[in-house]
Amino acid sequence: MTKAELYQKACMLPLLPGVYIIRDKADEIIYIGKAKRLRIRVSQYFREGVPHDNKVSQMIAHAFSFDVIVCQSEFEALVLEASQIKAHTPKYNILLKDDKGYSYIKITREAWPRLSFTLQKDDDGAEYIGPYTSSFAAREMAESAMDAFLLPRCSRRFPQDIGKGRPCLNAHIGKCMGVCSGKIRCEDYNQAVKGAVHLIRYGKKDILKTLTRRMEEASERLEFETAALLRDQIAAITKVTEGQKVVVDENLEMDVVALAGTPDSVCAAVLRYRRGRLTDKREFVFHDRSDLDGVREEFLPRYYLDDEEIPKIIAVDALPADADALRQALSEKRGSEVQLYEPQRGDKARLVEMAHTNAVERLARERGRAAREQKLLDELAQVLGLPAAPQRIESYDISNWGDGTSVCGMVVFRDGKPSKADYRRFKMRTVAGTDDYASLAETVSRRAGEYQTRTAAGETTGFAEKPDLLLMDGGRGQVNAAKEALAGTALADVPLYGMVKDNHHRTRAIVDGEGREIAINMNRGTFTFITNIQDETHRFANAYRKQQMRQKSYSSTLVQIPGVGPKLAKALMTQFGSVGAVRAAQPEALAQTPGVGDKLAAEIYAWFRREETGA
Repeated sequence: MTKAELYQKACMLPLLPGVYIIRDKADEIIYIGKAKRLRIRVSQYFREGVPHDNKVSQMIAHAFSFDVIVCQSEFEALVLEASQIKAHTPKYNILLKDDKGYSYIKITREAWPRLSFTLQKDDDGAEYIGPYTSSFAAREMAESAMDAFLLPRCSRRFPQDIGKGRPCLNAHIGKCMGVCSGKIRCEDYNQAVKGAVHLIRYGKKDILKTLTRRMEEASERLEFETAALLRDQIAAITKVTEGQKVVVDENLEMDVVALAGTPDSVCAAVLRYRRGRLTDKREFVFHDRSDLDGVREEFLPRYYLDDEEIPKIIAVDALPADADALRQALSEKRGSEVQLYEPQRGDKARLVEMAHTNAVERLARERGRAAREQKLLDELAQVLGLPAAPQRIESYDISNWGDGTSVCGMVVFRDGKPSKADYRRFKMRTVAGTDDYASLAETVSRRAGEYQTRTAAGETTGFAEKPDLLLMDGGRGQVNAAKEALAGTALADVPLYGMVKDNHHRTRAIVDGEGREIAINMNRGTFTFITNIQDETHRFANAYRKQQMRQKSYSSTLVQIPGVGPKLAKALMTQFGSVGAVRAAQPEALAQTPGVGDKLAAEIYAWFRREETGA
């Protein structure tokens, strides 16, 4: 349907509350919204002359049809909208992704263990406390524990660096026990680390009593240095745990929410207060949006009705248009009354202002980061002689192993950042044996074919987007192979270069189809950027190859079972996920796999049992 036809259809809707569902040409749901009066809300999208921000304009451009569900009340529409968005995750509804991952507190296993905050868990034998969903909370706990027990933060290694050089500034100002001075026994240090871990795990409940008892025992043994260290730790714990003032009633739980915007982005900041103290901060940035009221109306129900903990009080910088319905929905989900309001004065109003300041600061950082990335792209365009900065860069790398099997990884950098949703993986279909040139030619040919097919179907995203720059992992040979494969296709005019490595497998230069090398090591920004692209492409391709090798190994184990061929082995792997799960499954469960009947299920079960006993 055309925009005019959609507008005519919208004008026939009732003036009743409900949910509207907008679909594209492929009948995919691209947006779900609610309305107090369906006719007014939906017709605004398709009426000529009504201004919209970038994201909404894109949604309207892709809209082809819509459906509505009429509800009895605005509250019912709000709840239905939340459940439908959760079920379908439409492309143009806001995605609540902040920049947090899981966080951990790490304690190394060595004679003089070190405690630190980390964003990932490595297989290095260390002890990890977590995961924490809030990096803010994890970092605060780690810092507080190190402050309380005067643990070192420096890069010195113990005992190797004990007695070498002067103690650091932290030791001079009483924030570190000064292990490097040589005056701290290993036993006392380890006790301090154990105390810090106890404080992180359990709080200060019993730790002060334990430290006080140990201090008195050390004094009785005339171990005055140990007693002094314990005394300092007791004082530090008391200071740290009382360091953050209670800003609201200590028995009250409250969230503070504020939004800030620029002409092309909106940020929502959430400060979480529990027991009167700030325990977490979350920030969500929505690009291509400028309508603060519209984002607020979408954000609050999405954030709190999608499995988020709902506090007793939510203080906001402005109430959304559906505040009464939202308040009712939040209260029902929590099981008790929720206060959703805009404070006008006093401490809570100042907290809302603080949340707004955090949102403004985050947008400033985003603008600075975007400016740096755009500068890198401009420099790259200048180095390569491109007419404009490449906004979509695609990079390809072939990975193969001994039996002649090859795969290719394609990574995409959009606006200077990895766009992992656009990454793609290719298995070779026509290439026999290990031939990187032929494999690369097949891959880019298929990429060009996908572009032509999808653009002809009216698609505009994914493979339907034309890259501004193509990069091949390799030299002149790889570039020529790709160039020949793209000749005569819609991607033939895309600039294409190779990324050449030196003998130490580090990026050295960029090469064109004529074999001419363009030095990039004199331009640090461009050199680092290209190196990151090459490393990411290599990582992605290798990860896919290893995954295929594991699956192949698993399948080869299953095809050893009489009656199980490659097709059934694949079905079993799909059903159970691993050979270990197939081994552990009972015959009744095995028989549920397509193609596996009761008889073969019993034989598979018996085969694994015979294998275990060696019979």
